[in-house]
Amino acid sequence: MVGAASTSGVVVHLDEDDPAKHAAVLRNVGNLIDALPPGTQIELVVHGPAISLLLRESPHREAVRELQSRGLTIDACRNTLRSERIDTEHLVADSVIVPSGIAHLVIRQREGWAYLRP
Repeated sequence: MVGAASTSGVVVHLDEDDPAKHAAVLRNVGNLIDALPPGTQIELVVHGPAISLLLRESPHREAVRELQSRGLTIDACRNTLRSERIDTEHLVADSVIVPSGIAHLVIRQREGWAYLRP
């Protein structure tokens, strides 16, 4: 099972605009990083109303940056950015833009990644 971490990871789904939910999900991700074998890939896919988490003025921007420094990949949905008229320069640095958050979740699951929706 330890070998599985090198070929697949964990994808976490967030689509809610609730600062308390954002804080809880970030805590969950931090706990995952601590608990899983080093090098396990973890992605947080953010779309819809949850995109507020990734805005530079988000109250959670420092927590996001700290988790990124620990290996978390943050995926922002291009469809959401387009529909909300948000330019990528308004996002937390190092956010990865995926064409569709929902499609990215499906792709990761087909690749064998564990799916979490806290």
